[in-house]
Amino acid sequence: MKLEKLQPLTDEYLESIGFVWHTDEDNSSYIADEVVVVNENEANAYYEACNELYDMFCEAGEHVIENDLFHEINIPFNLVETIKESWENDVHWHLYSRFDLAGGLDGAPIKLIEFNADTPTSLFETAIIQWALLKANGLDEASQFNNLYDALKDNFKRIITLDSDIEKFDEYYNDLGWKILFSSISSSAEDENTTKLLQHIANEAGFNTDFEFIDKVGFNDEGIFKDEESFEFWFKLIPWEDIAIDESELALVLADIIKEKKAIIFNPAYTLMFQSKGFMKILWDLYPNHPLLLETSFEPLDGKKQVEKRCFGREGANTKIINEDGSIDVQTEGEYEGHKAIYQEYVELNTDSNGVTYQAGVFYAYEACALGFRRGEKILDNMSKFVGHIVKEDQALLT
Repeated sequence: MKLEKLQPLTDEYLESIGFVWHTDEDNSSYIADEVVVVNENEANAYYEACNELYDMFCEAGEHVIENDLFHEINIPFNLVETIKESWENDVHWHLYSRFDLAGGLDGAPIKLIEFNADTPTSLFETAIIQWALLKANGLDEASQFNNLYDALKDNFKRIITLDSDIEKFDEYYNDLGWKILFSSISSSAEDENTTKLLQHIANEAGFNTDFEFIDKVGFNDEGIFKDEESFEFWFKLIPWEDIAIDESELALVLADIIKEKKAIIFNPAYTLMFQSKGFMKILWDLYPNHPLLLETSFEPLDGKKQVEKRCFGREGANTKIINEDGSIDVQTEGEYEGHKAIYQEYVELNTDSNGVTYQAGVFYAYEACALGFRRGEKILDNMSKFVGHIVKEDQALLT
């Protein structure tokens, strides 16, 4: 793979646009001063792969619901009916998500690692920072597979039109005063500013919006409130599984709000199915040996190098890479040990000349719309770096 060195953005500039998590705990920059060079064929392949994968997820979601496989994929019991309710009604629109992928560069086949369907991170980095990095270096900022900002703006309109024709929103619905309340936890500047970026995009789309930390939002059988004002829509950058496990009373209230059509929540509850890493076992059952999938099981794979991880683990925690003979290559600790384990066939990630690994992340908002990379150790954790990209024509393909 090829990297291109760039002049980094200054901390002062990053903070001026609200990107305050630019430096990791070891004082190293979170944003790489390099970009991955991707050719047009590779960018198109990422686009096509993720559109196909999303269709497969939708088919598999129907299969989970029809066959009551929620326990299989570790879904908390108190969200099952909420998931069904959100799945059956089209108004529960999937706003955005991110596929994590191995391969896609230098001829390596694209393989699905997992799907961050509920509360995907790196949105600010992908939509804003990698674009700004090209612009600051005098490069064409349009030379990316990166339409995330506009794709989100269009998809906010689709929560009203419920179809591809977003012009209907501008023509018929833009002046009806639809209101979205945006919420994050108060202890994370990253979550707060990412949420406020989404709020800004929704404003541009034509919505009336407000922001409130989750602990100050009001919930009752009449809906969702900030002070005395009610909201038709609520966006929460709080994982559904955390609500189910840590806030069980809130989970029940939200179930009633959705059932009685008092408010609509983003991302919808059914994205928790997609978020579960156990869902990839369902995909493998339905699409065995599909070229975009890795063999996945709830039991250890016999005689194969594999990765053990937890259905709702995050940031590489509680993960093991297990060799063919059963010995441990590398492992991480964490707080997700209580979740069900899955075993996924091991695949090499893209690596640079120093042996550092790169994982592609492709955002999906109605369609695949943006590419970015994370780099780090074999198991990517919260110390991994964000690496932007630039699309260039491959001269070797032109000769």
